[in-house]
Amino acid sequence: MRAIIACAGSGGHINPGIAIANEILKREPDSKIVFVGTKTGMENDLVKKAGYELAHIRAGRFHRRLTWYNVRNMANAFFGIFDAEKLIKKFKPDVVIGTGGFICVPMMKAAKKKRIPYVLHESNAFPGLSVKLVAKDAAKILLGFEDTKQRLDEKVNSIYTGTPAKFDMNHMMGLDKENCKKELGLDKATIGERKVIFVTGGSQGAKRFNEVIINMVKQYKPKDLYFVIAVGKDNYDASQSTLNQEDSKYIKIEKFVYEMDKMYKAADLLITRAGALTITELSIVRRPAILVPLPTAAENHQFFNAKAMENAGAGIVLEENILNETVLYDKIKNVIYDNKVLETMGENAAKLYKPDVEGKIYREIKEIVC
Repeated sequence: MRAIIACAGSGGHINPGIAIANEILKREPDSKIVFVGTKTGMENDLVKKAGYELAHIRAGRFHRRLTWYNVRNMANAFFGIFDAEKLIKKFKPDVVIGTGGFICVPMMKAAKKKRIPYVLHESNAFPGLSVKLVAKDAAKILLGFEDTKQRLDEKVNSIYTGTPAKFDMNHMMGLDKENCKKELGLDKATIGERKVIFVTGGSQGAKRFNEVIINMVKQYKPKDLYFVIAVGKDNYDASQSTLNQEDSKYIKIEKFVYEMDKMYKAADLLITRAGALTITELSIVRRPAILVPLPTAAENHQFFNAKAMENAGAGIVLEENILNETVLYDKIKNVIYDNKVLETMGENAAKLYKPDVEGKIYREIKEIVC
């Protein structure tokens, strides 16, 4: 198979693209795959680290209001179609795959002009504007949430497959919680019998999260809880400087957590944003979460992702406009001290898990490749 995979912007768009590429090569080792992105996005790091070729085309992020910024971006997207056509002519793909982000618009418009079938994967519960703009002519739209079908035109060929993740449930069930806690320095010898709460605002951290959590710990000093916060490289020094020796008994600040599977296993509760990949991982690891959607996310899609978890009884939505130390601590207390609530929410999260996601996606793509 010869495939072009278009993805740009966030890890929630890029990582599913990489997972799809890996599955194609696993099943068809002679396949040729090239990724398409921008010159400045995270894809330049993530795609290259995954070992794939990355081509660049012009593109622009769309907004619903008419501004000079939006006009310029529309022009970039228009010229990006010509860039994409040149790539198609050179690479001669059997299929073009888009996993979200504004890069999809020029790439899919070019695929249509060149009569190359294209498939979209929409990982969010609320489809992005870029996906909506090119959905009509897609051979298939593969969905991370079943509810997304209700937010797309009924004429499009949408199929619920789930979203690819970095690990699966079999892997997580093979991990031992106590061993993971020991490896991460969270075992009984280090923190005693305290429950572990893991806080992450994504790969770059979340400044608001950091401030509220640290201030909450300073205010309440919950002796039976221990917080691990991944604050991101840019926020680490400032966050660390706010802690004194007493605070360090209750909280550990990390730039990044590289072994996320082990951290998920060790944690009793998560406080996190609500990107599509995070929601998928929560279902795989069977962990309850307090979800604070990023209010500036496009189309407010993180709110809809979080509501899908809450509606399934697997999470609690806490919007950032009411986030403070008291409100958050009350939410934590309502969950963390009741093992039955923790267990039930974890079981409900597991019900959202879709096994063999990569296999389903591969088979759907394979159906349209001549």
